[in-house]
Amino acid sequence: MLVLLPPSESKQTPRRGKPLDLDRLSFPELTATRSQVLDELISLCTASPDQARLALGLSVNQIDEVIRNQSLDTARSAPASQIYTGVLYDALDVATLDAHAQRRAAKTLIVSSALFGAVGFADRIPAYRLSGDCVLPGLGAMNVYWRDPLAIAMESVTAKGLIVDLRSGVYASMWKPIGAVADRTVAIRVLQQRSDGSRSVVSHFNKATKGRLVRRWLSEGIKAKNADALAEACVSDGVEVELAAKPKKGQIRQLDVIVRDL
Repeated sequence: MLVLLPPSESKQTPRRGKPLDLDRLSFPELTATRSQVLDELISLCTASPDQARLALGLSVNQIDEVIRNQSLDTARSAPASQIYTGVLYDALDVATLDAHAQRRAAKTLIVSSALFGAVGFADRIPAYRLSGDCVLPGLGAMNVYWRDPLAIAMESVTAKGLIVDLRSGVYASMWKPIGAVADRTVAIRVLQQRSDGSRSVVSHFNKATKGRLVRRWLSEGIKAKNADALAEACVSDGVEVELAAKPKKGQIRQLDVIVRDL
């Protein structure tokens, strides 16, 4: 079972650690593209901080994010599990998992990244600022720029087994499962159900619930072979879910997690 996660805007800057080494990251097929994006981002942030701030969608008070990007090639790195923070990753809280669960995380969790395309949970990366919807002057929109490289890089890792997609929005558009891979993919959506029966996607509940789900799967060693087995595992844990009927071939199946009013 492979789990695809979105990144987080907030990141923890390592206090110590070796500099970024692109050659040591997972998915070596992405090394050349990673180098291009990294060079373009560093160049933009160094040559024109104000332009970079606008391109990155930052406020004047966030200029330190631009300055940090200027030295990404020499910045200290740490495992991605320590770099990404925020609601989902706080709920996942991988640092407090036992050793077996942490090893499962390193083997099964993949994080989408506008800078690196995709990284494994154990890959050592620096803290950075670049979102999937950003447009770099020399490269274009990041979610579009990564599509072809990721289509190649994801082939081997998605060749068998269930793919659980927890990404949303722009990051889901960076790589879309197709064909037989889509047949083995289930997309998770979290819906809040109110007392009046209405349902909606609420960002905080969505992220926190996804983090708690992944933590539970890792802790319990869940290895669901298909969407039905994953839904059954959720129900066994007391999670309310609704699994859509099997779609046509080549289409992703939907699994809704229902969160009641708190």
